[in-house]
Amino acid sequence: MMITTKGRNALKIMIELARQEGGGFVSLNDIAERQKESLKYLEASAAQLSAAGLVVSARGKSGGYKLARKAEEYTVAEILLSGEGSLAPVSCLISGCENADTCQTLPLFKELDEVIMNFLTSKTLKDLLK
Repeated sequence: MMITTKGRNALKIMIELARQEGGGFVSLNDIAERQKESLKYLEASAAQLSAAGLVVSARGKSGGYKLARKAEEYTVAEILLSGEGSLAPVSCLISGCENADTCQTLPLFKELDEVIMNFLTSKTLKDLLK
């Protein structure tokens, strides 16, 4: 499993929004400056976060993004999944495998996937602010 730029940027956006929790909307320009990231890449990640219902967006002069829920209600897993689609360590866990009945490595990768998901589900957005 390798977390891509999309997943990392989703986390960066959510961390910045959590830092501003309770305030108004935060512009992606501000986030890009603070995180030293490309605005273009952040826009794609923000769109995915919005489509997943993790953030609320507003247009206009004082628009931007803010959290849809409290920081402690988000798991790192759901944030990463919004950008990645899957965190499975091998593709056959996503698309299936014609050799699943006889594959001796499949149980190992299923267990690894479970460990990864349990870990990422145990961490909240609020944990990342500490």
